[in-house]
Amino acid sequence: MKKLSKFTVLLTAMIFILAGTSLSAQAKAKFHIGVVTGTVSQSEDDLRGAERLIKDYGSVKSGGMIQHITYPDDFMSQQETYISSVVALADDPLMKAIIVNQAIPGTTEAFKRVRAKRPDILLLAGEPHEDPLVIQSAADLALSADFVSRGYLIPWAAKQLGAKSFVHISFARHMSYESLGRRRAIMEEACKDLGIKFYFETAPDPTGDIGMPGAQQFMLEKVPQWIEKYGKDAAFFCTNDGETEPLLKQMLAYGGIFVEADLPSPLMGYPGALGLDLSKEAGNFPAILKKVEDAVIAKGGKGRFGTWAFSYGYTLTAGLGEFAKNVIEGKAKKDSLKDVFAALGKFTPGAKWNGAYYVDMGTGVRAKNQVLIYMDTYIFGKGFLPTTSQKVPEKYYNIQMKKQ
Repeated sequence: MKKLSKFTVLLTAMIFILAGTSLSAQAKAKFHIGVVTGTVSQSEDDLRGAERLIKDYGSVKSGGMIQHITYPDDFMSQQETYISSVVALADDPLMKAIIVNQAIPGTTEAFKRVRAKRPDILLLAGEPHEDPLVIQSAADLALSADFVSRGYLIPWAAKQLGAKSFVHISFARHMSYESLGRRRAIMEEACKDLGIKFYFETAPDPTGDIGMPGAQQFMLEKVPQWIEKYGKDAAFFCTNDGETEPLLKQMLAYGGIFVEADLPSPLMGYPGALGLDLSKEAGNFPAILKKVEDAVIAKGGKGRFGTWAFSYGYTLTAGLGEFAKNVIEGKAKKDSLKDVFAALGKFTPGAKWNGAYYVDMGTGVRAKNQVLIYMDTYIFGKGFLPTTSQKVPEKYYNIQMKKQ
């Protein structure tokens, strides 16, 4: 038998020691956090935020902290399956928090079932699709993009970029949501006050029969017609993430103004629309922003296309995970806005956030567990617009959604 050298023996011993250290470090996860997101095709940024948490804290299957699952693309027809998958996370005795981003219809029911089973689990909802009073009845905290402030600020930004008209693209399901329907009504009023013409166009619902591919094909065919109809100084806004990519692709080819996506991010629609490979820049948002900006400018979009400098969906998933960890470890309080913004800020260095607790239109009562948040808008080739420092006129906080 060949005698091993001293170096080989030492190296082997070191490998065993390091492996043992790694395993023991992973085994030290004293609690688990469940993270539920959409798939890559439905909401990629949300999913990438979960991957960031796994990178930072490890996955449960390898002894870490994060248990990540996804909900189906056709979630409207599979609500019971979705609810069951969320409730199943509570079967893990180490589960101490469950985060859902985006909190699709059925999340409130899932949270209520979890609460009945495990009242010790922290329940956090990102970008809820259910009405505010509904999700507030079950979640410890819900975070939403500020549909009230942004209802005014997106048309305001469009005017700064020279827009003469504003085209809002959506479908019946989204317009039935209190947050999206109310934002549409605010946008319409803001356009009137700012001297911009408001138009509404209907696109297919991707959760319907034709699915996301059919909805995206519709956008590819329809957007050039809309640009011809409304002109190159029209600003376009779409409420669906998956339909944003074909919208941007055709706008970069035919014209128009785009302030920011429904859930803004330099990754939202732009890479696909521009044919960019961002694998080398993954997770590095300043580098992603620079690469997207260079490509937009090369296409002639300077000063006409915008985003948030950091992904909202990515930040929301990762930020809620960080916040949950901090609360569980006693480093944050679940009712502290300061602690919420600190957790989000870990993933958005240098960016300005603003926000406030949601106020119910009917009662005037300020919620204690739902916060509306937003960030400054970044315009490619121009830099940041000071949206977070704008004073939103009080009248917009009193505008209600229109009856469908």
